[in-house]
This record gives sequence, structure tokens and C-alpha cells, in this order.
Amino acid sequence: MKDILNAIQSPDSVPADFAALPLPESSRAVVLRREDTEMFSGLASRDKDPRKSLHLEQVPVPELGPGEALVAVMASSVNYNTVWSAIFEPLPTFAFLERYGKLSELTKRHDLPYHVIGSDLAGVVLRTGPGVNAWNP
Repeated sequence: MKDILNAIQSPDSVPADFAALPLPESSRAVVLRREDTEMFSGLASRDKDPRKSLHLEQVPVPELGPGEALVAVMASSVNYNTVWSAIFEPLPTFAFLERYGKLSELTKRHDLPYHVIGSDLAGVVLRTGPGVNAWNP
């Protein structure tokens, strides 16, 4: 992680420097756990506290697939998607990820016992998968 941060902060870094960086095996992420999906059962939406379902954990850095980019996230935000996911409304995201995981060998890797949340971020592209043309390290 230190190498990534140093490259980001260096005014001399060029795209090839980012593409050549070794990737860590894991990183910190805020996740929801499949085992928690019923934790708010029977509660009104206003009584569900998303802080109870959010967990900061080390997770493996995912393998890159077609159409995907791996981003070193420098900032993220909490928005309605985050809150709805964290209170498992209107549906737990795990149901979607399980269905998606059944589509192919490639999508199977998204059906996990945890879900890294977040849909808004700022960061630096480290790698791109096949078919990604608009973004580069």
C-alpha cells in the first residue's frame, strides 16, 4: 500500500508507474455480511441503524474481469444506496449477487459472504480489465 501511496503523491509518476505497481493481496473495506441480513427483521425503517451492519474488514483484492477497473480509493461517500444496502432495504443485495453469480464462472466470484459497499468514490486507476478503453492506469 505504501508503494501505491508514494506513486500517487509523486509529481513524477506517469501511467506506466501505476500499471507496474505490485498489488496487495488484501485491502480494507467497509462490508455488509450475508449473516446479518435478518438483523433488522420486524423493525420499522426509521428504527434500523445502518452503523450496526457496517464492518471495516480486510478483504482480498479481487481478480479483474472484463469491463472492470481496479481503483485505489482515496475517498468515498455515504449516499442513499449505502444506507439502503446497510439496512437491507428494499432487498438485501446478497439476493441479487447470488443470482448474478449463477450466470457464469466469471460472475460467480461476486457471490460472497460479504459485500463491499459504496457507489461513489474518488481514486486512482491501477489496472483495467479487457474491454476497458475509457480508463487507464
